[in-house]
Amino acid sequence: MTDSNDSRGRQLPRAFAADIPTDLAAGRAVELAEIYALDAISDAEREAIDAYLSDAPEAERASFNERVRQARETLAMSFTAEEEPPADLFGRIVSQLPAPAAVPAAADGLAEEPAPAADELSAARQRREARRRTGGLRNWLIGVAAAAVIALGGVGIGAYVANQNDPFRQVIEAQDARQATVNVIGGGTATVSISPSHDALVVRMKDVPPPPAGKVYQMWLIPKDGSAPVSEGLMDADALSKPALVKGIGSAASLGITVEPVGGSATPTLPTVAAAPLTT
Repeated sequence: MTDSNDSRGRQLPRAFAADIPTDLAAGRAVELAEIYALDAISDAEREAIDAYLSDAPEAERASFNERVRQARETLAMSFTAEEEPPADLFGRIVSQLPAPAAVPAAADGLAEEPAPAADELSAARQRREARRRTGGLRNWLIGVAAAAVIALGGVGIGAYVANQNDPFRQVIEAQDARQATVNVIGGGTATVSISPSHDALVVRMKDVPPPPAGKVYQMWLIPKDGSAPVSEGLMDADALSKPALVKGIGSAASLGITVEPVGGSATPTLPTVAAAPLTT
């Protein structure tokens, strides 16, 4: 079954069958990943999907598991204390989705039985209509589940994705990150966040006075083997308020900061105004 377009030319997701086994037989297991991740299926349906995946090609299982992971991670990272989703978020999601097909009235949570058919032809028509309605409702629920993952991502996951692409935060929030705060001669402190897994560090200055007129701060990596220090960038008055990223720290024993002429120096001018060890 192929995708179709709506009246505005937007692509619509292809329709699902009325039951999970039919979708699995049609090779749509990966497209069920989001409702699987959101636990929007019954135990029997989950068992059917698991049984199908146990014999599925490795590539298909990997694609399914990746979509499940992404959906769960999106929801988990979206619900943060820092930024709660708007109260009307779910309503906005639903309002942008196509309306579900009509479903027979329910009593005690169960759909009403169709009226007795006058003949077998009428009964067959009623069965087809019931399947069509059930499938339409299920397609709509799948749409809600997928849209919820995407829309919720717009609230919290947007920041999460930005953080994942921010090299400074990758270092600062790395599982193996450690920090060292050292005093800067002349005032203030320098906090160095070190992440061996990222082979990088981040330097953040606090209350450090601007360098003297005609001068800049210059950062250096001091190699473990005693070879010449390696310049890692300059920090003028404006740069002091921003973090600085230094990569390739694996062979360094420490980070040093010196005061140098504008434009920097080929070798550090001693003494250093701050030094932080990079090894434990």
